[in-house]
Amino acid sequence: MHPPNASPQPRIRHPGPPAADRGPEPKGFHPLDHDRERGSATVLGAGIVAAIVTLAMAFTAVGQATAARHRAQGAADAAALAGAAKVLFGEGEVCAAAQELTEEAEVELERCEVRDLEVTVYVSTPATGIPSAFGPATAVSRAGPVKVE
Repeated sequence: MHPPNASPQPRIRHPGPPAADRGPEPKGFHPLDHDRERGSATVLGAGIVAAIVTLAMAFTAVGQATAARHRAQGAADAAALAGAAKVLFGEGEVCAAAQELTEEAEVELERCEVRDLEVTVYVSTPATGIPSAFGPATAVSRAGPVKVE
C-alpha cells in the first residue's frame, strides 16, 4: 500500500510482448510511434462522409433536372394534342388551346407553329434546386395526322 499522502505510480502500457521477445528493434523505432497515427480513422471517416454527401447531392440534382424535363415534355405533348384537336378551326384556335393547356400545367408556351394539319409546340419550365443554375427545362412536341403508305 501507498502512504496516505503519496500518489500511486502511473501505469505505463507497452504495446506487444516484452522487448526481449520481440527481437532487435529497427533503427529509429520507438514503441510509442503508433501515436502519430491517432485520429487517422476520424479523418478517413470524415472524407467518406463528405464523399457520400456529395454523391447524394449530385443524384438529387440529376433527379430534379429529370423531373423538370419530364414535366416540360408532358405539358408539350398534351398541348400539341390539344392544338391538333382544333387544327381545322385555324391557327388562332390551335395556339389558344395549346396556351390554355400549358397554363394549367404551369409551364410557359414558347412558340406554337401550325403547318398544314401538323402542330408543333415549344415549352419551357424553370427547374428547381441546383439545376436552376443551368436554365429552364425545355421540350418540343408535334401532333398531327399519321401518314399511311
